[in-house]
Amino acid sequence: MNKLSIVAIVIFLNVFTITAQQKISLEEIWSGKFRTEGMDELHSMKNTNQYTVLNFDRTSRSMQIDLYDFATLNKVSTLIDTKNHSELNGIDSYTFNKNENKLLIASNSSPIFRRSFTATYHVYDIITKKLQLVTSKEIQEPSFSGDGTKIAYAYENNLYVLDLISNVTIQITSDGKKNEIINGITDWVYEEEFAFVKAYEWNASGDKIAFIRFDEKEVPEFSMDMYNQGLYPTQEVFKYPKAGEKNALVSLHIYDLKANKKSDINLGNYTDFYIPRIKWTNDSNTLSAQILNRHQNLLNLHFINATNGVSNIVLKEQDAAYVDVTDNLTFLADNSFIWTSEKDGFNHIYHYDKNGKLKNQITKGNWEVTSYYGYDANSGKVFYQSVENGSINRDVYSIDLKGKNKKRLTKQTGTNDATFSPKFDYFINSFSSATKAPVYTLNESILGNEVKKIVSNESLENKLAAYNITPKEFFPMITEKGNKLNAWIIKPTDFDAKKKYPVLMYQYSGPGSQSVANQWNSSNDYWYYMLAQKGYIVVCVDGRGTGFKGADFKKCTYKELGKYEVEDQIDAAKVIAKYDFVDASRIGIWGWSYGGFMSSNCILKGNDVFKTAIAVAPVTSWRYYDSIYTERYMRTPQENATGYDENSPINHVEKLKGNYLLIHGTADDNVHVQNTMKMVEALVQANKQFDWAIYPDKNHGIYGGKTRLQLYTKMTNFILEKL
Repeated sequence: MNKLSIVAIVIFLNVFTITAQQKISLEEIWSGKFRTEGMDELHSMKNTNQYTVLNFDRTSRSMQIDLYDFATLNKVSTLIDTKNHSELNGIDSYTFNKNENKLLIASNSSPIFRRSFTATYHVYDIITKKLQLVTSKEIQEPSFSGDGTKIAYAYENNLYVLDLISNVTIQITSDGKKNEIINGITDWVYEEEFAFVKAYEWNASGDKIAFIRFDEKEVPEFSMDMYNQGLYPTQEVFKYPKAGEKNALVSLHIYDLKANKKSDINLGNYTDFYIPRIKWTNDSNTLSAQILNRHQNLLNLHFINATNGVSNIVLKEQDAAYVDVTDNLTFLADNSFIWTSEKDGFNHIYHYDKNGKLKNQITKGNWEVTSYYGYDANSGKVFYQSVENGSINRDVYSIDLKGKNKKRLTKQTGTNDATFSPKFDYFINSFSSATKAPVYTLNESILGNEVKKIVSNESLENKLAAYNITPKEFFPMITEKGNKLNAWIIKPTDFDAKKKYPVLMYQYSGPGSQSVANQWNSSNDYWYYMLAQKGYIVVCVDGRGTGFKGADFKKCTYKELGKYEVEDQIDAAKVIAKYDFVDASRIGIWGWSYGGFMSSNCILKGNDVFKTAIAVAPVTSWRYYDSIYTERYMRTPQENATGYDENSPINHVEKLKGNYLLIHGTADDNVHVQNTMKMVEALVQANKQFDWAIYPDKNHGIYGGKTRLQLYTKMTNFILEKL
């Protein structure tokens, strides 16, 4: 072969390589090009060994709720197809009655806040194929009674019950009024921080409804301008208790449908307290209620006799910092119950008898239970997810009530999550890792062996191969102070250890959170890969205060949010700066929400380390954030003024030396734009130059139309120009 031919081949190969290595674009990221396939609205049945999935037929533009068999994965039937019901405008979500012969279907959903929405609801009888409109009104949180003959729902802050047989509706509360009284639906702060909306529960026999009443008349109001399309802006006004301010007064009530009577429950001598959970036991006459003090370091589990209203405390959970609220409380046939707690320093599963006496600690070890799946009475096994195989990983396990015969049921290292069949003999496992796109498989639950693959994302993996991206590398980072922190790094595809690269750090850092996890890509990850293609190294470090490494690691930030977390990010940046391949003069940091609070503090307190910072929707003072979240970690400003003020970036603006981009949506009901406006004013009065962007009528997520594309284009350009 002559030299000319060799040169030609080399040129061809170089051109081919350049062509083959496609560049990720923001347009691709936000168009959904890298979206994964999954199983939408997956419901495990309770009475048969089957599950349902919500499917969409692109040809007919119709939606179906399809029934599948766990053992074979074969479709058994289509329960309902919207093309056969013109009055049903799509399916947003659905629930079954206890006998699973009726469906409650939501359509035309309109969001209110993060979890709350109104919708049109229909009841579908699977046997008769008849569709029944619950009401012509847009309602909230309807649910079937135990016998499936009635539906309770909330409308304009009151509770109603529809008798499906007589088609008669009764109103069981009448004092509901916007911004004053709410019955059976949570207020803003409960919805956001205790993560539920439906604040009422049917008993098993369907003759009683327990509900929480919120009196928010004394709660301060928050208002935000909505610019919309009209000539004049309008105002959204709602109750929002900031740290140290008055909360809604809550009370517990039971409505007896047979007697047509409401009873007020006397919970004891509590003042300024929360009711974060209510749940009926297997006894139709016994209600459980969790009562939490305002400091959130004492939680009492009450059992309440629904006939006479007598309440007894059966369990106390106390902590020097705070007690977490979960949905793990599970009542067994004898009314003994499963409970999870961090009382030994790690989150584990406990078994108590019906009187609250501890029978056994089921799981033990220096690792955390991350999800409780349930208890199988036939096999006597408890099923759960944990980080026993490393805090960045998740695996599914079984164990018996005595804490013996533990088995790891998942085989691959990464993030595993299970949906169990009603008999707990099968589970659908969703698995992903940083290098493996989500795969859904059917597994048997004795040993966890795979039976059949259901959904994979091989086509997406093949698509990504053309981009030749370098996946995350996970590693433990040890700071100069000796703190061992989980971290990952993304390097450019053509990484050369002899070169010096700029670094962008990402973090969230909120209490109990996790950003360094061995799981598949988020949208932000594709952005990081895009930046890596442009010659940047991207690093993420989970500092002290984050989760799944024990209570001490998580709760060390108590009463001082932003102190140790900021120290760790600055210290991590100093470690990174010493890498031979890093340009120490070009280290930046960014974050959203709590992460924006962090990045703001880092550019100020770490002004000799960080050149650039981006803060999206940041808290700039915990004085401006809600009571439940803030006080859980900080107590009130009246009790802990120093903790609030020393770690507020507003009080450190004079330290700004680098490049700072501040971004917020004006309709953010969660982290109010007030945080950014106060920060802006402080920076102005300190005569500091900075960049900022405001998104009209956008909430905490800052999305809609081309908003995300524009936002990430702005942030990308800022990084390219300023880092």
